[in-house]
Amino acid sequence: MTRVVVVGDLMTDAVARARYPLARASDTPAVVTMHGGGSGANIASWLAVEGAEVAFVGRRGADITGRNRDMELMGYGVDARLVMDPERPTGTCVVLVTHKGERTLLSDPGANAALSPEDLPRDLFSQGGHLHVSGYTLLNEGSRDAGLAAIDHARRAGMSISVDCASAAPLERTGAEPFLEWTGSAKLLFANDAQAKVLTGRDDPASAAKVLTAWFPQVVIKLGAEGALWYTNNRPEPVRAPADHIERSVDGTGAGDAFTAGFLQPWLEGKQPADALAAGNALAAKAISNLGARPRL
Repeated sequence: MTRVVVVGDLMTDAVARARYPLARASDTPAVVTMHGGGSGANIASWLAVEGAEVAFVGRRGADITGRNRDMELMGYGVDARLVMDPERPTGTCVVLVTHKGERTLLSDPGANAALSPEDLPRDLFSQGGHLHVSGYTLLNEGSRDAGLAAIDHARRAGMSISVDCASAAPLERTGAEPFLEWTGSAKLLFANDAQAKVLTGRDDPASAAKVLTAWFPQVVIKLGAEGALWYTNNRPEPVRAPADHIERSVDGTGAGDAFTAGFLQPWLEGKQPADALAAGNALAAKAISNLGARPRL
């Protein structure tokens, strides 16, 4: 089994689900719950509960929240390599969910913004392993050097590499050209349709995927309710897989992270892209049926 090393963000998600339309500049009744979060940590957690050998590298605060997040990761079976920051708190994300299910994220990266190349355990970078780098690590100026160093260590060690695009708004603020330059040595890129448009200017996901294969040998684009597609530049058309039917949508937070974890394991085992897409869609559906971005402990 291929060991997966995830370098990325660790957060606490404060999820506020509004019961009614938002009363701007006033009060709206809501249900507020706290959960472990952070795209990188979410991916590592889903991988671990699905049976993968996975290590997560990140940074947390010297606070009880950070201790709780650390213990959660270990509870999932993740080899948590967290550096404790003596000055910055553990990152926090406020997830505002409207009564119609639309999500808006307000993020304070906290200790994540101080992740440095020195925080990367060199014993994790060895031939035969796989590195996944969270796009948030690269888009945050404070942690960018750590993400770039991880990619360089993995490349030198002969590991396969995948990256994701994090979120469309910070990706657009950073710019497509720098992001593509930083991640060009990756074998596999994960994006959703909005992120793919930021990188290529193409509205059509299949067209965007074809453009992106100029930088990445393989591209996966998540399409939400329409499923997902995979493309490589030696095929005439992308491989597509429909989304799984969901009886009851509870919380879409972290569904994209669950998809990434679900796709990676069969992909690393050499299974067909259609099988990997189906596994990603199945795990995303499971995440949407749960409250919070992580598997249930």
